[in-house]
Amino acid sequence: MDDFSINNPEYVWLSLAALLALAELFVPGVFLIWVAAAAAVTGILSLFIDLTVAGQLTLFGLSTILAVLGGRRWYLTHVVESENPLLNNRAAQLVGKTVTIVEAISSTSGRVKVADGEWPAKGPDMKKGGIAKVAAVENGVLRLEALEDTGMLETKPIS
Repeated sequence: MDDFSINNPEYVWLSLAALLALAELFVPGVFLIWVAAAAAVTGILSLFIDLTVAGQLTLFGLSTILAVLGGRRWYLTHVVESENPLLNNRAAQLVGKTVTIVEAISSTSGRVKVADGEWPAKGPDMKKGGIAKVAAVENGVLRLEALEDTGMLETKPIS
C-alpha cells in the first residue's frame, strides 16, 4: 500500500463503493448495490472517525449485513407488479386452454399434446384424440375437465 491509501482510507472505501455500484450496472442482480452502500458508509464514517484497519473492516462487515437485510426487507415489502405475472410459470399459463388427448385419460394417468410437447394428465375418462380443457396443474400433472360441446370451441387446441 502506498502512503495515500494508508493516510486516506476513506477515499479507498468511497472508491470501492463507486466501483461496486458501477459493477451493479454491468452485472445486475440487486446485490452489489447493498455492498456498495456499506462501503460508502464505511468511507463516510472514516472521514470523521479515525478507525484502525480492523475497525474499518468490522464496520464494513456490519454495514454489509445491515444493508443486505434492509434491502431484502425493502424488496419483500415493495413488490414490483408485473404486466404478465405468469411469464415464467408455463404450467399456470395452461389453465383454461384446450389440449388434444394423445393417450387415454383416466383418474390416474394419461397424456395430452401441448404445443410441440406432451404433458402427463389425469381427469375423467376420455379417449385418445379427444379435446379437453385444462382445469388446474398439480405437481406438473394437468388436471383436465371434459368439454361438453367441442363444436363451440373458440380457439383451436394448443398444437
